[in-house]
Amino acid sequence: MKRPTIADIARRAGVSKVAVSYALNGRSGVSETTRARVIAIAEEIGWRPNSAARALNGAHARSIGLVLCRPARVLGMEPFFMELISGIQDELSARSYALMLQVVKDHAEEIEIHRRWWGERRIDGAILVDLHLSDPRVAVMQELGMPVVVIGHPSAAGSLTSIWSDDSAAVRETVQYLAALGHRRIARIAGLPELVHTVQRDQAFTRTCAELALDHHVIEHTNYTGEQGAQATRRLLSAPGRPSAIVYDNDIMAVAGLSVAQELGMDVPGELSIVAWDDSPLSQVVRPPLSAVGRDIPAHGAHAAQMLLSLIAGEQVQDVQDVAAGLTPRGSTGTAKRSP
Repeated sequence: MKRPTIADIARRAGVSKVAVSYALNGRSGVSETTRARVIAIAEEIGWRPNSAARALNGAHARSIGLVLCRPARVLGMEPFFMELISGIQDELSARSYALMLQVVKDHAEEIEIHRRWWGERRIDGAILVDLHLSDPRVAVMQELGMPVVVIGHPSAAGSLTSIWSDDSAAVRETVQYLAALGHRRIARIAGLPELVHTVQRDQAFTRTCAELALDHHVIEHTNYTGEQGAQATRRLLSAPGRPSAIVYDNDIMAVAGLSVAQELGMDVPGELSIVAWDDSPLSQVVRPPLSAVGRDIPAHGAHAAQMLLSLIAGEQVQDVQDVAAGLTPRGSTGTAKRSP
């Protein structure tokens, strides 16, 4: 069926297309009786405004942009982004906004997409994720003047509005918990080293281990995949002076690490304690279930969307420190095995 148009409404209402436009856009120039009749006909035939035409006329596009600079195959297995997007989408849907999502290979491509979307008035604003040290996107977004919310620490977000949580506190809590269980050799299998939140977690891990005077601590960086998580775990557990506890930067790597430990005949948690980050359902379906650091990720996404919609509406929005992640102990952590 052909999409209903203003001409269809005008023909049924017996008025001009200009009168229909005035009626639908709340402008003066038509009687209230005509306005009511036009609106009723529009609803009856299922007419909806053309978003592209509205954008050309200066109206809101009623969509926001989210570009993810990660391999698509990795995103399909990454619970964090799926939960974050669900929270963003729920909030946008409630406000009749759409989410434009695209996956790219690098920041240059991401910047080009944001320039095009904004220039073509296809979006009213954007959410930036995976904030990098000296991130080139920040200066570009400031230059464009587009409403933007950064999910990341304000120290690297320039003048852009940001929402963040204190990952350092969660790292400190986790290391202190493992130390209280008697673990003196703790490893951290982290994500990409250029990400701001990776650097902050690394620093908190190193600082807390030093404060507790632990015998040994080490950090291995990966690309967040199960494959690299497994490789890093195998290196650590096959080396002399292997750790008795490992903290992973996401659930996928933690599950892969658990498989490696079992492959090597190690008992979890008897010989190795494991802690995951993000605490998706994946952490709870394996055996033993994984102790995990987590927070309400969909709520975090919803908060970011709320902030962006407020910016789009012209409101003043301050940076927000969201609820910090917390540790949930489960079956994968236990008392460290004493050396003979």
